Amino acid sequence: MLSSLSSAWKLGDLRQKILFTLAMLLVFRLGAHVPIPGIDTQVITDLINKGQLLGFFDIISGGAFKKFSIFAMSITPYINASIIMQLLTVVIPYFERLAKEGEEGRKKMTEYVRYGTVILGFIQALGISVGLRSAIINPGWTSTLIIALSLTAGTAFLMWLGELITEKGIGNGISLIIFAGIVSRVPAGIVAIYEYLVAGTTNIFVIMLFAVIALAVIAGIVAIQEGQRRIPVQYAKRVVGRRIYGGQSTHIPLRVNQAGVIPIIFAVSIMMFPGTIASWFPTNKFAVWVSEFFNFRTVWYNILYALLIIFFTYFYTAITFNPNDVADNLKKYGGFIPGLRPGRPTAEYITRVMNRVTLAGALFLAAIAVLPSVTMSATNLPLYFGGTSLLIVVGVALDTMKQIEANLLMRHYQGFLK
Repeated sequence: MLSSLSSAWKLGDLRQKILFTLAMLLVFRLGAHVPIPGIDTQVITDLINKGQLLGFFDIISGGAFKKFSIFAMSITPYINASIIMQLLTVVIPYFERLAKEGEEGRKKMTEYVRYGTVILGFIQALGISVGLRSAIINPGWTSTLIIALSLTAGTAFLMWLGELITEKGIGNGISLIIFAGIVSRVPAGIVAIYEYLVAGTTNIFVIMLFAVIALAVIAGIVAIQEGQRRIPVQYAKRVVGRRIYGGQSTHIPLRVNQAGVIPIIFAVSIMMFPGTIASWFPTNKFAVWVSEFFNFRTVWYNILYALLIIFFTYFYTAITFNPNDVADNLKKYGGFIPGLRPGRPTAEYITRVMNRVTLAGALFLAAIAVLPSVTMSATNLPLYFGGTSLLIVVGVALDTMKQIEANLLMRHYQGFLK
């Protein structure tokens, strides 16, 4: 791997892409420390400690939310706009046609996502400004509007920065920004564990056990992210003039984790929302009960959390993968699955296989999401990486590694995957 990195560094254009990506990520980290004026950050810190949802936002933003900087919302409005656009392609024929129009349709959908990001960003920023009005030093509509516009501008700048990295750098820019925000919390986590060790709260055996569990989880994520169920496909031979087309064998790759990290994001948002709202009313008995029930260390919380993840995995997979379209395309181009007739039997077979593969992916996602809570209860160590964070970090690292590998292989260099 080190020799491959050395080979990559010797390539001028690839070295420029890597340096450009690192420079843009440095801009992101510098911006995360530029605070919005007129905010009492101590109040924000206290609210984050009380509300789990705000803590989740702080993890995604790389600590920018706690500082309430211009990047406090991170790139979450862009993620929400992208998810909404994917859902709209299923229910609105116009967006469905755009998705099938190739490069031009993709550009048009990207433009809609940008507009949606700004609109959702402003709505979210306005909601945050109103909800956190207790942290505003000089409360008023003018201050609230300025804060909302500042947060929206920060998100729009991050969106532009991410697209710039994708265009001129290496890897997916939006994913790398989230990756950098999460990884930036690693040093704080290491310092906290060291302080626990010095204070005698934990011991070296517990830390080693925690490291082994973390490595096992990362290895499992890599295996599931790369896991596929390949359905063999045969194309019939066609004679056109004097040439023979088709006749080759290929496969349909069904990913084990087809939904990615989206089910966990949906589930964690739903599970954390009641506890966060209840924390705003500490004297109310019902709010206290809600806070206790939605404590992430309780058994019922983790069971409900896992069930929601399984549900959203099937839900999102059903939206993003259509077996009927796959079967129709196979029939259109003369392809068939050996032993099955084209059309409806093929679609039913792909659906059955996809449901079984999705079950394995859903159970894995649920286990990954619940494992941090179990580990924290067993080791009493502070975890700065939840299931969502680990999946994002590993997924982005794999994707970036593959892009570097592709650049190396194009220039006949030995890659990472040998």
